[in-house]
Amino acid sequence: MSNIKDFDSLFTIIGEFGPYQKKVYLALCMIPLISCFHMLLSVFVLAAPEHRCALPGWSNDTFEIQNEAHRQMINLMIPDSTDETLKYSQCKLIKNNISVACNRWVYDKSIFKSTFTSEQNLVCTDELRTSHASMIFFGGVLAGAFGLGTLSDMIGRKKTLYLSSWLLLISTMAVAWAPSFWVFCVLRFIVGFSCAGLFMTAFVLGMEIVGPSKRVWAGVVIEYFFAIGLVVLAGIAYAIREWKYIEIAVSVPSVFFLLYWWLVPESPRWLLSQGRHEEAEKIIRQIAKGNNVTLPEKALVNLEADKSTTGRVWHLFTDRVLLIRTLIIFFNWLVVSMGYYGLSLNTGNLSGDFYLNFFLSGLVEFPAYTLCLVFLDRVGRKKLHVSCFVGGGLACICTIFTMLYADESLQPITVTLAMIGKIGIAAAFAVIYVWSAEIYPTVVRNAGMGASSACARIGGMVSPYIADVSKVVDGHLGRALPLVIFGGFSVLAGLLSLLLPETLNHKLPETIQDGKEFGKKENKYFPSKSYSNQAFATDDNISTTKTESSRL
Repeated sequence: MSNIKDFDSLFTIIGEFGPYQKKVYLALCMIPLISCFHMLLSVFVLAAPEHRCALPGWSNDTFEIQNEAHRQMINLMIPDSTDETLKYSQCKLIKNNISVACNRWVYDKSIFKSTFTSEQNLVCTDELRTSHASMIFFGGVLAGAFGLGTLSDMIGRKKTLYLSSWLLLISTMAVAWAPSFWVFCVLRFIVGFSCAGLFMTAFVLGMEIVGPSKRVWAGVVIEYFFAIGLVVLAGIAYAIREWKYIEIAVSVPSVFFLLYWWLVPESPRWLLSQGRHEEAEKIIRQIAKGNNVTLPEKALVNLEADKSTTGRVWHLFTDRVLLIRTLIIFFNWLVVSMGYYGLSLNTGNLSGDFYLNFFLSGLVEFPAYTLCLVFLDRVGRKKLHVSCFVGGGLACICTIFTMLYADESLQPITVTLAMIGKIGIAAAFAVIYVWSAEIYPTVVRNAGMGASSACARIGGMVSPYIADVSKVVDGHLGRALPLVIFGGFSVLAGLLSLLLPETLNHKLPETIQDGKEFGKKENKYFPSKSYSNQAFATDDNISTTKTESSRL
């Protein structure tokens, strides 16, 4: 065996996805499963149970009717609601025949025994605070994606993973004892910050220890574990129903990530990029041994990390073609993140069982990712992305008819349409990551994906406000508008994607000039079907995962 110089060619010898990589990859897949808990925990923790003003002078007042005298007192002191979906006003009571605002409330405990919202009385004039809290959390995700992403390039994947694990464990446990709204927000910001670092680092490690032909597969399969997390979270929340204990229950599993210091190796690719050849060789031999492969003593002497040429994000705005494509990609990332998290946060506005709806919203992601695995390299990125985005968006828009004009017996149709929308948007989320990485020229691929990541985080920060439109628009219209808004933006983003070039079976652009010419018919740089490309097939594509995974 001759000396190996190219890192990617190494995998043809030690195995692209052997027994050792499978064990490490499975361990890393547990991270998105647990991270998912915290990404969408606000659905349960910040939920606002049905409520009304507490009766003055009634020390044991409850939302549930206790007896006929209690019913009469409620009818006497609580005015009717102007919202046709509610019987009583949630913020007013009658004193001396005058309707006045109240400062004490009682809450329905049939769905939640307690939430942070009910404990802190974040209702009526303070109800938008829950949207602010969700926005602050996603702000933490944005900060973590950049801050911990940079740190992982400086100190390594493994140390960043371990630091993020400690940070997540401490901050999530502390949230359960948050004494006030602003302490809660600060802690949730830290949770979002550490979640981004943990998930992102796990994603990068997963990509860097498998061979080139397995990276698309590995990049999509890890999303299944995020969906598993949604399903498990629904079960945990249903079984416990008290926000503090739910928070503790989803925080404790993070303890096991502290064992990863001994279970997960450092990325040999990163070690080589830092000139730490001996450490990299030791880990490569460890991988080979785990795959039952023996490497000769001198086989790795000349092994070097692949060199990538980098550029700046503003290079994408120096030409009209690149400018239009970049803006469309940015818009797609913003909308797909906004729609994905918005539909999850909007679960409470759907009719039917709250926990079943959330469970279904996680379950439908499995066929979404299966669609990607089956069709991504068969029908192409453009057809799959546009079909999923537009189809999902139209399904969301159609819910306005059942929510406004159909009776209660037809509301399961609303849930079905919302779930079809979730399938389309979840699939589009997976596709846009692969597709945009292939459209950006190599010299600016990492910068372009980093900027796309920022757009996705902005979409996540906006999503709580759209999901909570019902707080400012009363009635069925307020409950229908979030789905219509998410659907409308999805259709628009999908149609704009028709202006982007197909990348399947085309050689990817390397330079800015290549990027300008890419996608033009019969161009001399990129003849059609020059080879069957795979996302993450080069070290340049590996570098894109340093700034963003497809979900965080």
